[in-house]
Amino acid sequence: MIRTKNDLPEPIRASMAELLNARLADAVDLQTQCKQAHWNVKGPSFISIHELFDDINEDVEDYVDLIAERVVQLGGFAEGTARMAAKRSTLAEYPRVHSGREHVDALSTALATFAKTARAAIDSADGAGDKDTADVFTEISRGVDKWLWFVEAHMQADR
Repeated sequence: MIRTKNDLPEPIRASMAELLNARLADAVDLQTQCKQAHWNVKGPSFISIHELFDDINEDVEDYVDLIAERVVQLGGFAEGTARMAAKRSTLAEYPRVHSGREHVDALSTALATFAKTARAAIDSADGAGDKDTADVFTEISRGVDKWLWFVEAHMQADR
């Protein structure tokens, strides 16, 4: 850990840096999955889904930055390269699919998984006494839940 005048005790800062880096790996993976979907989607709803996936990617890019910067604020080292993320991500591999419906299903699964881990991180950070890190994950959780709603809406009309 890098020395800092942050008043959280070093053991808490170290455990929060570890938690944040674990979720950073997921966030980097989620961002690449959004772009994978964006680049490869096909079908009659192409333009709306293509643009939706790009909008989601922009917000996920902000989440990546928010998480990584919080690691460093606590005196940790942000582990955010593609190789680091690939080793650590808990998200399932994005499938090789083409249709809008398949991408909606795949990306909604990734978003739901990421939201679940963000909510668990809220509880972990809160339990450790780091309200700021809990707040970071609360912000992310709200945003991901919104995007999950937007993506799932593309399939719900057909049910």
